[in-house]
Amino acid sequence: MNADSQAKRKRPPNVRLSRDADPLGPFLHFLMAECRVSPNTLAAYRADISKFSRWRAENAPGPLESIGIGTLAGYVDYLGLLDLAPSSICRHLASLSTFFRFLVDEGRLSENVAKLLVAPKLWERLPTVLGPAAVETLLTTPNAESLLGRRDRAALETLYATGCRASEVTSLRPRDVDFHAGTVRCIGKGDRERVVPIGSRALEVLETYLRSDRPRLVSRCPETETVFVARSGRPLSRTGLWRIVKSHALAAGLPSRVSPHTLRHSFATHLLAGGADLRVVQEILGHSSIGTTQIYTRVEISHLLDVHARCHPRGRARGQGEAEEGSKAG
Repeated sequence: MNADSQAKRKRPPNVRLSRDADPLGPFLHFLMAECRVSPNTLAAYRADISKFSRWRAENAPGPLESIGIGTLAGYVDYLGLLDLAPSSICRHLASLSTFFRFLVDEGRLSENVAKLLVAPKLWERLPTVLGPAAVETLLTTPNAESLLGRRDRAALETLYATGCRASEVTSLRPRDVDFHAGTVRCIGKGDRERVVPIGSRALEVLETYLRSDRPRLVSRCPETETVFVARSGRPLSRTGLWRIVKSHALAAGLPSRVSPHTLRHSFATHLLAGGADLRVVQEILGHSSIGTTQIYTRVEISHLLDVHARCHPRGRARGQGEAEEGSKAG
């Protein structure tokens, strides 16, 4: 059950918030104690609601009860001016709606006006996906002659071969990798555990790294339990993994927007292009809803349409015909 669904549960009157209390702390405690969201999700909610609170203090001071849809529309405009990605704006609005739902259940608000905020269709965009050739270029960019280069190669291979999130890859431990079965065990959102397959090529690179390179990296911090380790010997952070992907994408001449999640998107899209069942991809990715996974079918369809337009005789004829009509019209 997600946080928004949990927030719909009514609580006994004796634990309702007073109208003078700051609701952020109780809201975060509710998410952590009752919804059991992950630390990363909790941090995202804290950041989103704190941003809204700072904006409201400057632009719409007053009691929470006075907030209307007009005020929230102003906040949406403000988010747009920050040059945030459409997905980030949608996340901010979802966080706000969950927060307001919590306030309704606590008796602070009479209605959840934030649920009226509907992100424009323009905000729903397809994820960035690399083609197989681009992925191959990225995976082979790290220097195989250096210790950190081999670590980076193992991390990139693991990201693409499993489709795991960055947080799931950085939290992997050696005992989570089953070389005999060809699987890895990871803990996803909401502390949900799943076992996902990993290809033989990635396993080979990973085994070499674990046998020869990781012991040297952890020599300074023998207590480190994670597979991927920073130069200091401590666990590699999500930010560290993000920098690894960014630096090698830049070296490979790939778009600057490439990130660890790009490899996850590419993994899912390539599976579907190869004929994988949507439900199987959902399980591997750890999506609680099939609707989340379906975005990758749109990516694949858009790719097929592009290939058809470029390569199919009728596709080319249609394009040429439209060009000729445009020329005549001009």
